Parts: sequence; structure tokens; C-alpha cells
Amino acid sequence: MLLLRHGQSEFNVVFGATGRDPGIEDPKLTPLGVDQAKAAAEALAGHDVRRIVTSPYTRALQTAEIVAERIGVPVTVEALVREHCHFVCDVGTSARELGSLWPAWSFDHLDEQWWPHERNESDEQVRARGLAFTEKAFLEDDWRHVAVVCHWGFIRGLTGLRVQNCSIVRVTSQDGSAADLVHTPDAC
Repeated sequence: MLLLRHGQSEFNVVFGATGRDPGIEDPKLTPLGVDQAKAAAEALAGHDVRRIVTSPYTRALQTAEIVAERIGVPVTVEALVREHCHFVCDVGTSARELGSLWPAWSFDHLDEQWWPHERNESDEQVRARGLAFTEKAFLEDDWRHVAVVCHWGFIRGLTGLRVQNCSIVRVTSQDGSAADLVHTPDAC
């Protein structure tokens, strides 16, 4: 399984420069984030990816859309791979609105508010969510051919790795302990 952190978002630009939460709910990709997603799509094209699972946050959906278009695979949406819910950017968009923005993808299985009501999700909760996802995912015959578009906090919680936007991490163990970085984006 390959974990792909989404491309640079509007939140990432401000937070990276100031260390402060800019108060942007469910931010979109920046032009650099779009370029990073295109580069990640090229990198994933060589990995026999047969389907994509993505977080419902807009920045992840936009990244998944770019990758899916390049490699021609189906996309499913999974709230378990969402961000760790500490900042305003971790307030999502309703399932109904996401369905209108991405009509080809199903959001019917999500609660209307699929992100946590509280903004202090612990590291243990993120890890438990990651393990719940991999437990389910590793039961699928094609788990080795799945790319998961997710977030910094999710990847760190599951694997312990801290990665840049659009980095790709290969996970070969259900508990996330066997993970290695296979792609780090060049400066675009």
C-alpha cells in the first residue's frame, strides 16, 4: 500500500511561514500543490496502482482527482484516513456538498459531518484510526496496489514518519511499522 500526502494547501503556505493557524476551513490546493500532485501522479504511474482511497478533505480530493486522471483508476472516499484534527483546516465540507463537487464519486456512506466535532484528537486516537483502516484494507486482495491520499498526521500516526506534501510512503505491514519513503517531491 502506498500513502500519498496531499499537495500543498492554502493552510500549508501560511502555517509553514508563520507557525500560526490561518483559520482556513477545508483549504484547497495551491498552484504549487497542483504541480506536486501532478509529479506524484507521474511517480505513482510506475507502481501498478489499481485504485485510490482518499480522505474527504478538499486538498486530498483534489490530489486524488489529479492522480486518478493520470493513472486511470477508480477512487473511493474513506474518512478513516483524514487529518488529525487540530487546526481550523481540519473542519471539513459536508458530505452533501462534496457530492455536488465530485458527482462521480460516492459520499453517501459518510455522515453529513464526517470530521470530529472536537479539535484535539490525540496521537493515540490517530494511531487507532490508522490501524482500523489498515486492518480493513489488508483484508482486500489488492491492498498492495492501493494508493491512499491522506495527511501528515495520519501518516505520522500510522508509520512514525514526518513527510512533506506529496511524499509517497510504502507500507508493507498492517501495523505501519514496515514503511519506507519512496518519493519526495522536487521543488516545483
